[in-house]
Amino acid sequence: MNNLLANKLVATLGTVVIGAAVIAGIGTCVASAKNDSRVLAATAAGTMETAQGTLPHYTLDISAYPDSMFGGHGKDGGAHPDWVSYGPVTNFQVPAHSAITITVTNYDSGETLNNDFFGKVRGTIDGSATLNGKRITSVSPDQVGHTFTVHGISGQQSELFFSVPMQAVAEEDIPEEGYTKTPNVTVFTVITGNEGEYVWNCEYPCGDGTIAKFGNAMSSMGYMSGYFNVVRA
Repeated sequence: MNNLLANKLVATLGTVVIGAAVIAGIGTCVASAKNDSRVLAATAAGTMETAQGTLPHYTLDISAYPDSMFGGHGKDGGAHPDWVSYGPVTNFQVPAHSAITITVTNYDSGETLNNDFFGKVRGTIDGSATLNGKRITSVSPDQVGHTFTVHGISGQQSELFFSVPMQAVAEEDIPEEGYTKTPNVTVFTVITGNEGEYVWNCEYPCGDGTIAKFGNAMSSMGYMSGYFNVVRA
């Protein structure tokens, strides 16, 4: 009985240590984000009628790539040319109290989510998005290429959470070199609140075999995570 209890304690301690290591890794990622000065600011696009009234309207266009050769990481893909990546950069700036329409062009394939929760569109206007022009509220968990998931990191700011899955490109449409000519385009709109500093990340396991495939590109700033800052208009 004592041996059994000891084994349980060791297992529990191991879980705590692993959890602490993961949290420390996330902290390192967020800290490194502050050292990246490249920021993509949303573009003004007039106004939009919403359930909250007429709001300033802005747009933000980004893409998801199967590797880092698209140019955002420098010559020949930078230090990790084979890592998946969002681009052109991974730090974004949008105005407060505004409607933000985000377009994500996905050039990558995919497999199956670790958590089906992220297969649904969450936190957008009407809880929907458009995929290649057609309204959707979810993507099959086994056909997701990436997600764009934004969440707060401080209790001293407005709550902001939204998560949108990106339909994977079919394997047969992925060329051996270069990028598919038929990417999947997802468009959705969110409404921001007060100014605040948020982080975003991809919730599709597209990293290496460590940490449930959330290693390498998934845990490195500038690839599949970054800042989503809401600022005064």
